Amino acid sequence: CMAKQKKLYRTKGKNKMIGGVCGGIAEYFDVDPTIIRLLAILLLIPYTAAFWAYIIMWLVVPEK
Repeated sequence: CMAKQKKLYRTKGKNKMIGGVCGGIAEYFDVDPTIIRLLAILLLIPYTAAFWAYIIMWLVVPEK
């Protein structure tokens, strides 16, 4: 019996704010999207690489 493989998607609907990336990451790890958004903001302030990573994920990760 094979375990169901999880896939990363951008979220649609209630968990989507800007691009759905944080909501999708929250669904993947089964955590509250607010926690992921706060972590993203904390990383975006001092690290511009986090901003570009978010933009790239917005473009690359498929929508659910």
